[in-house]
Amino acid sequence: MRLPASLTACSLLLLLPLFGSCHPTQTSGRTKLVFMEQFSSTGTRFNWKNVTCPLCKAVFAILDIALLSDANEERVARAVGEACIRLRLADERVCRNITELFKGDFIQALQESVLWPSEACAVLVGPSCGKFDLYAPWNITLPKVPKPPVIPPSLPKPGSPQNRVLFLTDIHWDQEYEDGSIADCNEPLCCRKDSVSTSWWKRAAGYWGTYSNCDLPLRTVENLLVNAARTGPWDWVYWTGDIPAHNVWSQTRKQQLSELTVISRLIYKHLGPNVTVYPAVGNHESTPVNSFPPPFVHGNKSSAWLYDAMAEEWAPWLPEQALKTLRYGGFYTVEIQPGLRVVSLNMNFCARNNFWLMVNSTDPANQLQWLVHILQASEDKGEKVHIIGHIPPALCLGSWSWNYYHIVNRYESTITGQFFGHTHVDEFKMFYDEETLTRPLGVAFIAPSVTTFINLNPGYRAYYVDGNYKGSSRLVLDYESYILNLTEVNHSPTGPEPNPKWTLLYRATEAYGIPSLFPSDWDRLIQTFIKDDRVFQKFWYYRHKGHVSAPCTETCKTAQICSLRSGRYDMIAQCSLLNGFGENLAQAGTILC
Repeated sequence: MRLPASLTACSLLLLLPLFGSCHPTQTSGRTKLVFMEQFSSTGTRFNWKNVTCPLCKAVFAILDIALLSDANEERVARAVGEACIRLRLADERVCRNITELFKGDFIQALQESVLWPSEACAVLVGPSCGKFDLYAPWNITLPKVPKPPVIPPSLPKPGSPQNRVLFLTDIHWDQEYEDGSIADCNEPLCCRKDSVSTSWWKRAAGYWGTYSNCDLPLRTVENLLVNAARTGPWDWVYWTGDIPAHNVWSQTRKQQLSELTVISRLIYKHLGPNVTVYPAVGNHESTPVNSFPPPFVHGNKSSAWLYDAMAEEWAPWLPEQALKTLRYGGFYTVEIQPGLRVVSLNMNFCARNNFWLMVNSTDPANQLQWLVHILQASEDKGEKVHIIGHIPPALCLGSWSWNYYHIVNRYESTITGQFFGHTHVDEFKMFYDEETLTRPLGVAFIAPSVTTFINLNPGYRAYYVDGNYKGSSRLVLDYESYILNLTEVNHSPTGPEPNPKWTLLYRATEAYGIPSLFPSDWDRLIQTFIKDDRVFQKFWYYRHKGHVSAPCTETCKTAQICSLRSGRYDMIAQCSLLNGFGENLAQAGTILC
């Protein structure tokens, strides 16, 4: 029996984010923002807005009924693969592989979910067809302990100790990367041994990396670590995940674990046994990508295969109690120094693309409630806390993002640093007081990726944090962003540089003319962006790690200002609607990185 074409299209909907990417869209003056780019090499777009609301709801009702029978699972999977091919979302090999890889986990999650047609169609057709956030609202419980009086931060005395912290994120090592291969191919990831193109114009992949839909060869990752070790010493390292490449249609558990092992051991080898690394789990660590079932899922479908391997590889850095919660849910806490603690969150439990959250998205693994417990204990002891994770909270599910923002508000005097990755670009998100949304009280730093994906220089960051002394604020005082300039290192007069140097792109206080990186400084800087376009364009250049094709003006600039101010998902949505962007800006959280 062949499934109706409309049923095929709707079943394909929930896999569609796999054919997007998180690369920075360089818009300027367009009336709408594009946050999900499908395979640009095919030049094909499919407009889901052509589906009417009644038809969408009827089709999803049929899909729910169809999936009540196990016998229909194979037919649904085959139909999705055929639709992918016919809509030219990818070539046949990618379409067949991606549906085969995802069908087991995805269909089980869909069968167990509480997804109603109106909720699914709000995503498909738009908010006029139902409620957009298909996940039920929920609240964490805060202790009935009064919030301590807020004391505005002040700069430390000259000569006070500082900690220098290396930050790595989004490595995306591609084992199949090959210099000289096709850089503009027919698949979502290029510069690979089997990359092909139907275009007459073929650009070749560079030795150290490529400005295209490409990830990195291992030699570039190792060269970064060699240079980072040379520019030390480092007091510790934050590493916020995404080890594998973007070939999400062909990954296996064996491959994911092998890459976890190789990169973890390379970091240990080059930075040495005396530098502690605090990792976080990225959304690409699992296969299928974004598939992170909460702990109530057991057996072969659980994430135990991944968390257990992480615990084994990261045991040289983490104590046993941290490894215990890592094995349970991919999160942990560790005391870094007396008076400073790190909390590593598993941000996949807030991610819209984690289809397991269709089953139950209420504080998965009780992670946020656990965070509250840790923060209250730290407040009681006078500890400061740094939070690290992969996906920025502003890109999370609405309820998760709202609760996290609420926690940051309550513990603003305890949380002195928030560090994330995932977007691949260099940016930040502001947190304001919930009462007026005008007093800046926190900032989430989003660091640039190691990978080039898409059209970027490789990069990493060094944070300077108020150091280990009595009364230290433990706040970020400054940071430096480093890049590998591919234009220079791939095209020297004698060919690729044999031992390229990573260069300082900018130091934040010097580049922006601000005294420190306190929340109030970032808030004032946003005001400067509005008034002085020259400063904003400098930010735009740095945001893309020194490789940007066009300035960001008019609508693009307004959207960026909205985004920087929005540490919470619904704030992005509100700003988007107020400025006439519709759903485009609000749906930035649905992209795949």
